[in-house]
Amino acid sequence: MSNDQDQWTAVDHYFTELLAPADEALAAALADSTAAGLPEIAVAPNQGKLLNLLVRVQGARKVLEIGTLGGYSTIWLARGLPADGRLISLEYSPVHADVARANLARAGLDEIVEVRTGAALDTLPVLAEEGAGPFDLVFVDADKANNPHYVGWALKLSRPGSLIVVDNVARGGKVATAHPDDPAITGIRAMFDLIAREPRLDATAFQTVGTKGHDGLLIARVTD
Repeated sequence: MSNDQDQWTAVDHYFTELLAPADEALAAALADSTAAGLPEIAVAPNQGKLLNLLVRVQGARKVLEIGTLGGYSTIWLARGLPADGRLISLEYSPVHADVARANLARAGLDEIVEVRTGAALDTLPVLAEEGAGPFDLVFVDADKANNPHYVGWALKLSRPGSLIVVDNVARGGKVATAHPDDPAITGIRAMFDLIAREPRLDATAFQTVGTKGHDGLLIARVTD
């Protein structure tokens, strides 16, 4: 581990201990996800707290998450909703979805969160057909190659004033140049191109460093 990474991790731990300390449900969600063999790629605690704050600042009542993993970020998002709020999370892997449902039930959130299993590009059109939207906030944290499609669907399922948040957009700085053999970088760059020319989206992105290394976050607002 580099000296820079050591420092980034230390600062993240300092922020987290003061402002986003773990509780039993959050700690257990991470532990059970690891025990089940899920990849350790959940958002960092301070990033989870940011999602929670965005939901609350937005006054969101309906949230869509694309990419559930073990439900750690889902817990942070759902805790920002009012008692009658609703969150739908889409997860490709049935194994991951089962772990997430158990984690959400333990956190007391299974009444307001629904985890749907299947490829998101199959389940997103179903949400549209059901009239499940508009969602006040959409969090995208799934396979990066399909990010342009996910953002396109997020826009369809949103309203003026909705927020679209996309994680992992810097990829250690690789996003700044084309990498034709890396579908994740290609997908992220295509997403940026889409957003840059989409008049209904007003967006910014920023780099982050921390326990997850060098990455970044994009936040877009659906305009009037």
